[in-house]
Amino acid sequence: MKIALIGYGKMGKAIEKIALSRGHEIVCKIDIDNQDDMDSPLFASADVAIEFTTPATAVANYKRAFAQGVPVVSGSTGWLESMPEIKSMCDRGEATFFWTSNFSLGVNIFFAVNRYLAAMMSGFPQYHPSMTEIHHIHKLDHPSGTAITLAEGIIAKDNLIKSWSEDDDAADVLRIDHVREGEVPGTHIIKWDSEVDTITIEHCAKSREGFALGAVIAAEWTAGKSGFLTMDQLMHGLIADSHLLDLIK
Repeated sequence: MKIALIGYGKMGKAIEKIALSRGHEIVCKIDIDNQDDMDSPLFASADVAIEFTTPATAVANYKRAFAQGVPVVSGSTGWLESMPEIKSMCDRGEATFFWTSNFSLGVNIFFAVNRYLAAMMSGFPQYHPSMTEIHHIHKLDHPSGTAITLAEGIIAKDNLIKSWSEDDDAADVLRIDHVREGEVPGTHIIKWDSEVDTITIEHCAKSREGFALGAVIAAEWTAGKSGFLTMDQLMHGLIADSHLLDLIK
C-alpha cells in the first residue's frame, strides 16, 4: 500500500517505521517546509494519507488531501468544531475520512471498559466521577481528545452526569483536570469516588508505538472504503472478522 504522511515529527517518524516494517511504501512526507507537495502527482498516488499535525492546520490538510482524491486517516485533535463540515463532505461523496481521538488499541479497549463501568455506576448515585489526563509539554489542546471521548462515554451511559467541564464541580458535571509535564505519551485516570471508597480505572501509554501501530492498522482498513469511518467500526471488525485479527499480530 502507498502511504503519504502529513506531519513528520516524532509521531510521523514512528508511523513511518511501522508502515515500512509491514511492507508499505511511503510515497510522500509532508511537513512545514514542503506543504505544496500535497498538490503533487506523487501525493495523489497514495492509497491513503495519515495525518498527525496541529489544531490550526488539520482541517486545511484534510481538504487539500480530499481535493487530490486521497483518503485521510487522522489523529489530530483540537479542531472538532469543524467536524460537521468534514462529515458533510463525506456524506456527499467528496471525501473518505477516518478519525479517532486515540489510535491505541489499548485505549479503545479502555473506552469500552469506561462505558461499561459508567452504565453500572448509573445505579449507584453515591459515586461521582472525575478525570485527570496527563500529557507531554508539547501537547497544545486540553482536555485531550481522548479525555473528551471518555467523558462522552460516561455522559451517554450515566444519566446523572449531564456534561463535562474543566472548572465546574457541580453534582451533574464530570470534572476533567489536565497536567502537562515532561515527555509523557499519555495517561488517563478516571475515579468514581464515594464517602466510603474510590474505584479507579487508568490507561497509561508507554510509548508512541502503540498509537503509531493503530494508525497504520486504520490506514490498512480504510484503503478501498469510502465515507466517514471510525475506530468503533474498526474495532468491531477486528472482533467480528477473523482475517482482520491478523492485522494486530
